[in-house]
Amino acid sequence: MLAAAGLMGSSSMHSQGTDLQKVRVGVAMRNSMNNLPLVLADQLGYFRQAGIMVDWHDFEVGSFANQALLNGQVDVISGHFEQVLDSNDRGHKLQAFVVQGRTPQISLGIAMRHLASYQTMTDLKRFKIGISAYQTATHAMANVWSLQAGLNPLEMQYVEVGSMMTAMDALRNGAVDGLCHMDPLMSWLEFKRDLRVVADTRSLQSSNLWLGGALAATCLYAKADYLNQKSAHMQGMTDGVVRALRWLLTAGPTDILRAVPSNAWIGDRAFYLGTFDKVRDSYSPDGLFTDELLQTAWRSRALRLGLPRINAVDRTALLAAYTNLAVKKIKKRQNS
Repeated sequence: MLAAAGLMGSSSMHSQGTDLQKVRVGVAMRNSMNNLPLVLADQLGYFRQAGIMVDWHDFEVGSFANQALLNGQVDVISGHFEQVLDSNDRGHKLQAFVVQGRTPQISLGIAMRHLASYQTMTDLKRFKIGISAYQTATHAMANVWSLQAGLNPLEMQYVEVGSMMTAMDALRNGAVDGLCHMDPLMSWLEFKRDLRVVADTRSLQSSNLWLGGALAATCLYAKADYLNQKSAHMQGMTDGVVRALRWLLTAGPTDILRAVPSNAWIGDRAFYLGTFDKVRDSYSPDGLFTDELLQTAWRSRALRLGLPRINAVDRTALLAAYTNLAVKKIKKRQNS
């Protein structure tokens, strides 16, 4: 029961305050490690101190959250930067405004019962691989690994398995032979010897190995019109997340356990802290979109889409997809 509660996510109660501005925030798998800065900004009171009250909207997978943003059901999304680029390609005008993670924090694992049949990444074509959903970061990363193994993603046996809890059930009941998903689920299944991770992007080192460097991964984004009209909301959300990112730089084990909701531990404090250590250096230190993060994200996406010149960066598309305005205001405020 504890494991299920931790993987499903939790509800958060907010005190009503007339001086707080409500922001509807959409998030998939809130207790995944890549959403940790966002959750901490709320748990530590940083959003309230910045004048923001978060109205949480939880979704099973990122594509559902993204659609809710496009439909006007939420104001801001915590999701992967590639969702912004893909949505803008389809004619939408979304903009990311603060980076939370500089690696995808996604792993690929093979069920222990099939491990004897796995030798190299080319064997992936014979397995049913669970992804959270099509057009999500897990799907994108599975395609990247397939392409790097010389496989055609269109010929892969992908199965949509949804959130972390339903993905765990799918692996254990044999609906899939492997998973491309995120932590803490993947580390939990490793810990329980349900699967073996064969590739991951949890750390800067592993992201450099598979993607050629750090990249803009989990971020906060919204419709560009909303950010123009609600600049105070953008600033307040950015203030909260950047403070949480800085807090993570020096937080010790006791600090983490006090701040993170207990249902995110999956019933095991030591396990959760070990998982955090795996991904710790993947968090942005300052929330800033840098040239390195943007260019690596673009190259990874170009590889996934099969674009002919994977090193060519479309500066116009990138400039429309992000803004550092709110983060730079924080830096200016600190230097004044």
